[in-house]
Amino acid sequence: MKNSNGNKFVYALLIAVLALGAFAAPMSAQAAPKSGNTIVDVALAANAQTGEFSILIAALQAADPAVLKTLSGKGQFTVFAPTDAAFVSLLNELGVSAGDLLSNKELVTQVLLYHVARGNRDSAEVLASSRIRTLERGFLFQSGGVLTDANGRTANIIAVDIPASNGVIHVIDRVVLP
Repeated sequence: MKNSNGNKFVYALLIAVLALGAFAAPMSAQAAPKSGNTIVDVALAANAQTGEFSILIAALQAADPAVLKTLSGKGQFTVFAPTDAAFVSLLNELGVSAGDLLSNKELVTQVLLYHVARGNRDSAEVLASSRIRTLERGFLFQSGGVLTDANGRTANIIAVDIPASNGVIHVIDRVVLP
């Protein structure tokens, strides 16, 4: 029974991946959001529209509440948001379930903070940077729209400049790890 639910979850995520094409272009072309649309609000709205960020949202809920508070606050941040397909790939790579991963609050918090940098960095600024310090206190290395983490794993930036009142979101196709 558990395996059947897991398969349904993976199939639902794969269907959501197909929606990425419909999501990426319109989101990057949007005008600046209303003053209340924080990074969290924008992610929730995008997920409601496409279902593409359900694991990311579940991770935000499973992490230390300070992460959600930070990304809903007034500071300016740049978020490299992995798609659900990126999370499914990570789960397969690690051989764990989403529940196993999300039950480790400390790990989820650390991984999420590794996807966030201080400041509102649009795509031009990101592409002009070779090294980006994250809130996790590590670095992401960037070259030609590809992020490389501390382990040599790479993630492509696949949608850019999704505005929020407190920063910007860039969508990536792989979870980066500290």
